[in-house]
Amino acid sequence: MTTLGERVADALRRHTGPAIEFGDAWTSWSEISTFADQLDALTVAGGADATVAFVPRNRPSSLAALLALLRQGRTIRMSYAFQSPAGIVRDVLRGASAFAVLDSMDVTEEVTAPLRAAGIGLIAIDTLAAPVLVLPAALGAATGPAPDEAEIEILTSGTTGPPKPFAATHAMIADHIVGRSALAAVAPAAVSALPPALLFFPIGNISGIYSTLPPLLHGQRVVLLERFSVQAWRDYVVTYRPPQAGMPAACVRMVLDADIPKEDLASLKGLGTGAAPLDPAVHHAFEDKYGIPILLSYGATEFGGPVAAMTPALHGRWGREKFGSVGQAIGGARLRVVEPGTGAPLPPGAEGLLQVVSPRMGPDWITTSDLAVIDADGFLFHRGRADGAIMRGGFKLLPETIEQALRLHPAIADAAVAALPDRRLGEVPGALVQVRTGYEAPGGASLATHLRGHLPATHIPVFWGFCADLPRTASHKTDRVAVKRLLQGIAG
Repeated sequence: MTTLGERVADALRRHTGPAIEFGDAWTSWSEISTFADQLDALTVAGGADATVAFVPRNRPSSLAALLALLRQGRTIRMSYAFQSPAGIVRDVLRGASAFAVLDSMDVTEEVTAPLRAAGIGLIAIDTLAAPVLVLPAALGAATGPAPDEAEIEILTSGTTGPPKPFAATHAMIADHIVGRSALAAVAPAAVSALPPALLFFPIGNISGIYSTLPPLLHGQRVVLLERFSVQAWRDYVVTYRPPQAGMPAACVRMVLDADIPKEDLASLKGLGTGAAPLDPAVHHAFEDKYGIPILLSYGATEFGGPVAAMTPALHGRWGREKFGSVGQAIGGARLRVVEPGTGAPLPPGAEGLLQVVSPRMGPDWITTSDLAVIDADGFLFHRGRADGAIMRGGFKLLPETIEQALRLHPAIADAAVAALPDRRLGEVPGALVQVRTGYEAPGGASLATHLRGHLPATHIPVFWGFCADLPRTASHKTDRVAVKRLLQGIAG
């Protein structure tokens, strides 16, 4: 079987012409290949199989660095750039990495000082200029054993605390994500002539890997966005007239609110979305306005990508009869719903906890925290989270994670966090904070600064309330119904 490194090496040798559009400029395959060779020259000092910590941003230099590191066959430990310097350092120091690769804008004294003390090398990347060895003079040696098989530690969105790494082997990515992509069956000349793919998911998570590597390695041009915006998405559709496009579920309402003319989206035969539930009213409104079916999908990091999807063929056959379904199992996945607590399989139409077998990850059933229904025709309907997670756009946040971090503040005795509705993102967190006796309420801005030192920016509450005592039940547990009611009053 062709390894992932061999697939990358072949792509860097074979592909020519423009590769990545970013802003108003195109990056060529030649520039990517040159950058990859330059990164090779720096990283060889760290050992051919040393693990690297990677803090990518959605920029051409990060995509080029990712390809270079995969060509080397390295284990990569991902970290998010959109967090505090302390969070970046924590992630880099978490694993046995010989060196770290960061965008130059994230190379600050707050980052370099602790890495210097730990003897970890640091390489800065900036546009597609040559990567620069920032510290130390020679790259460090890994502080622990490398995995038996090269892998990418892909980040979750942080459901149970700071985003956790989930290992996906190079072999799985090469076979199931790149090798079984729909592009694999298309002739290379035809792939290069396709409209470019639009990339906007963070490179460090499963959606980023899943959407980035197949087009690049098969030779499809890509348009890279540093972050999603309705205007950039609309410009992409109008410029390249793709037959299919996608966006996060939270952004569908943004398109409606922007009142994009119907003719601007005339090329689209379907709009894919996933990662978070879509408001049925927004779903209906979009389809009614534009006549474009929304094709929902369902997946997770622990599945290695999507395991169910409403495909164009399924939608063509069933139409709105299965409205709201995320489709049927794809890619050989198996789905079932079980009774919470007992794990007993439930019949079609019954609601329970969803279990999944994802061939990408192995033969075992994976128990999720999602409530779901599978109907008699095998269509999956996602009903929400059983664990009370807040679905902020495409990110899943546990209230307990934010509460624990808030309790680390010296002025906070206790805290309760609840989901509040948001037109754009679906849900956002609100926090009710119990102030310690003898302290003044620190204020929402101060607490947000405190949280950024412990959690990603996605976890910062939007609404704040302060009280002398949290509402309690008769058994002295936090009364979360009362907390949510109070926060709703603050949010208006």
